[in-house]
Amino acid sequence: MISIEQCRLAPKVLLHDHLDGGLRPATVLDLARETGYDRLPAETADDLAQWFATAADSGSLETYLETFAHTVAVMQTEAALERVARECVEDLSNDGVVYAEVRFAPELHLEKGLTLEAVVESVLRGFAAGEAQAREQGRPIVVRCLVTAMRHAARSREIAELAVAFRDRGVVGFDIAGAEAGNPPSRHLDAFEYMRGQCAHFTIHAGEAFGLPSIHEAVAFCGTDRLGHGVRVIDDIELPPGATPADASFPGAELGEIANYVRDKRIPLELCPSSNVQTGAVASLADHPFNILAKLRFRVTVNTDNRLMSNTTMSREFTVLHQQFGYGWADFERFTVNAMKSAFIPFPERLRLIDDVIKPGFAVLMG
Repeated sequence: MISIEQCRLAPKVLLHDHLDGGLRPATVLDLARETGYDRLPAETADDLAQWFATAADSGSLETYLETFAHTVAVMQTEAALERVARECVEDLSNDGVVYAEVRFAPELHLEKGLTLEAVVESVLRGFAAGEAQAREQGRPIVVRCLVTAMRHAARSREIAELAVAFRDRGVVGFDIAGAEAGNPPSRHLDAFEYMRGQCAHFTIHAGEAFGLPSIHEAVAFCGTDRLGHGVRVIDDIELPPGATPADASFPGAELGEIANYVRDKRIPLELCPSSNVQTGAVASLADHPFNILAKLRFRVTVNTDNRLMSNTTMSREFTVLHQQFGYGWADFERFTVNAMKSAFIPFPERLRLIDDVIKPGFAVLMG
């Protein structure tokens, strides 16, 4: 058996993690006191952590998203944003993450007069400070930023331009997020066309709550580089009779046109096992199609989504997958290399991390 302590030793790559979904409960309390925010549902760090975990465990994406009202409310100043970003890097480094792309929506942090540019600059300062501290402690990590536009709003083109303006300063891509139902990716074609015109990277939250139509739009109309979640691509796969998600292989599985396209194009799936259960994208971890997609050779990656709400870490996600599907170090190395290949940093940097950090790190674990 592989323990969570052993998983912390593995070099991990994280592509789907929300800054406002990963605060330390104690930091939420501190920032609330500093900013005068008095609507928190608990008064101690332990109670607050429990509240977030319970509130997020609703089986509904819309209800899950409501928990962010509290974290976003305390992230409205430069100092708060910088602190949260720095602590994010520290926490990821302590968990053995060697590369991460952390996303957030700048448009949600303007309530106290900050500009979009000031918001992004504050977060990037925090990331840089966290990286410097991690290096000093012998746990180097590279953290880059994805800027997100809210899919129910009308600022996606503006946020896409922000991503391009900061792409040489730590922002490596663009994203849209929020409730999928009623807010299809095609509403934001202008932003995606702008990103393609600028030869810039983007990912799209799709196939989490709304299913195949959102995946189809994201890949066929919008031209996404990656799928945020994408778990519902399983709806376009017909398994042989009697097959279960935990099977060792799936001979005879038939893929529909969308699933075939996603696999053929090697479009990465930013799968978030624990979160996918909490939001109702899948019924349980036992029902999660991760193993099916991995065995059918989709480009699967392991992610946390929201570490606070899901009470998780990358090490915990590895441990859960090990317990559920029996994965070993060779499997986790493959998933990690998948993620590093799919990162939005330049090819030489991806190759360096694969050859100099990830493969040697797993070689030690495999003995």
